Amino acid sequence: MDTFRYIEGAVTLQLDQEACIGCGSCVVVCPHRILYLEQRKAYITNVDLCMECGACQANCPTEAITVDPGVGCAAYIIAKWVNRLLGREIVKGCC
Repeated sequence: MDTFRYIEGAVTLQLDQEACIGCGSCVVVCPHRILYLEQRKAYITNVDLCMECGACQANCPTEAITVDPGVGCAAYIIAKWVNRLLGREIVKGCC
């Protein structure tokens, strides 16, 4: 997945440690496994690996996680995968 990174620092994912209750829902649903639990709190391993799918936010019972789905790299990553499968390469980046 490292080859599908977007621009560093462009991801909208944010985690409010105070609001987190450590339920682990975000960890379970994250397709790139960038969230983990430690001492009953969620943490982000590498925010730049987030594809902004919004699953973590949708499953957080306390709204401790916010992300604007598709704003950053999600659309670009999906388009790149599809085009690679079709033997084409994307020249232009997302947005």
